[in-house]
Amino acid sequence: MAYLALGDSFTIGTGTSPDVAFPAVLVRLWRDQGRSVVLTNPAMNGYTTDDLIAKELPLAARVRPGLVTLLVGANDIVRGHDEGRYRDQLRSIHAGLRSQGVRAHDVVVLPQPYWSASPSAAGFGDPRALEETIDRFNQIARDEAERAGSRYIDLSPLMRTQAEQRMFAPDGLHPSGEAHAQWATALATTLLTSAP
Repeated sequence: MAYLALGDSFTIGTGTSPDVAFPAVLVRLWRDQGRSVVLTNPAMNGYTTDDLIAKELPLAARVRPGLVTLLVGANDIVRGHDEGRYRDQLRSIHAGLRSQGVRAHDVVVLPQPYWSASPSAAGFGDPRALEETIDRFNQIARDEAERAGSRYIDLSPLMRTQAEQRMFAPDGLHPSGEAHAQWATALATTLLTSAP
């Protein structure tokens, strides 16, 4: 099965490395079970929904994925994009995937982690206000996944616990390798019945 991981720094593993980011760990978990999975991870640090639409989304036609994970939005917040624009962008992403033959049920949408609690968050605004914005953006991601007929896997409780436990990478902003591993384990368990 082909797996396309769409996203930003949280998908490519900024602060750690791509080989310990959750998509790579998830693939290793499945391969350890004897499953055949080929990962394409075009995510890039700093990408917004605009970048994802322009540079990552077109890959779906070539990769023809049986699984897509979508985790994007933090950089939209950093750049001051409002909630209405974020909603419209997600609708465009879901529609773009469908237009390239990706089944809605094969798209798994994930929340962004609570980077508002990181040591470096204050450089992007008031941490409490950032946390509230992250919650609103995550709710929009859930709403638009459900509207599109895709799946939303709510890792927010786990991510909140990780933030409280200060599971951040050495850069003081992104999740640690251990945090990514926990996401992958949760995803592998949740997706077990539909895994490749």
